Amino acid sequence: MSIQRSRPEKFLGKIILKVMTRIGMNCFFIGIYTFLYIMVSVATPLYADIYVYADKEGVLHFTNVPTSSNSSNYKVYIKETPKNSLESDTTNLYDHVISEASKKHGVSFSLLKALIKIESDFDPRAVSKAGAMGLMQIMPENVRRLNIKDPFDPKDNVMGGTRYLKQMIHRFEGKLHLALAAYNAGPKAVEQYQRIPPYKETENFVKQVMKYYSIFKES
Repeated sequence: MSIQRSRPEKFLGKIILKVMTRIGMNCFFIGIYTFLYIMVSVATPLYADIYVYADKEGVLHFTNVPTSSNSSNYKVYIKETPKNSLESDTTNLYDHVISEASKKHGVSFSLLKALIKIESDFDPRAVSKAGAMGLMQIMPENVRRLNIKDPFDPKDNVMGGTRYLKQMIHRFEGKLHLALAAYNAGPKAVEQYQRIPPYKETENFVKQVMKYYSIFKES
């Protein structure tokens, strides 16, 4: 036996159906928006500004995290901007600068490129925890001594860094492993031990630079 519904019941049923449909669609779109937001958040890299601060002696201090007691004295030196994802492979981006420095100072192109790969991975705005800056990670105390005006300028940085590496090569009579160790740990440490200092960071640094030196020579 079929049951015939009255007009009010049919009207109410239609209203309920419309409400349920709208609720379902809203939940669907909310789910889509949430998924897209999460994907964009994960895929989007974080960027940091670089700050500079001059102490009482006029020495410049650079960092991307001004958390010291002098944080209020830091000023934005470089405003970071997102990089195009298509430009993520920067391995050959500074070859012209490296080549120029290589010819000017008589240091192997492949060696310089390997050192830059390990020091900054070709990021001209890299800043280490110790305050080393740019492609060749120049320490603040060496910026003036190497006559570097802007440590975050690729050419200025590479020219100064190459000049310093050349000095280390001469200082240690062409012994490349000692020159690289001195570049990383300082020449006094190398002279003290008369070999690569027993620092894990320095030992790994020399190994990795020599590894990429071989790779770039063959490429």
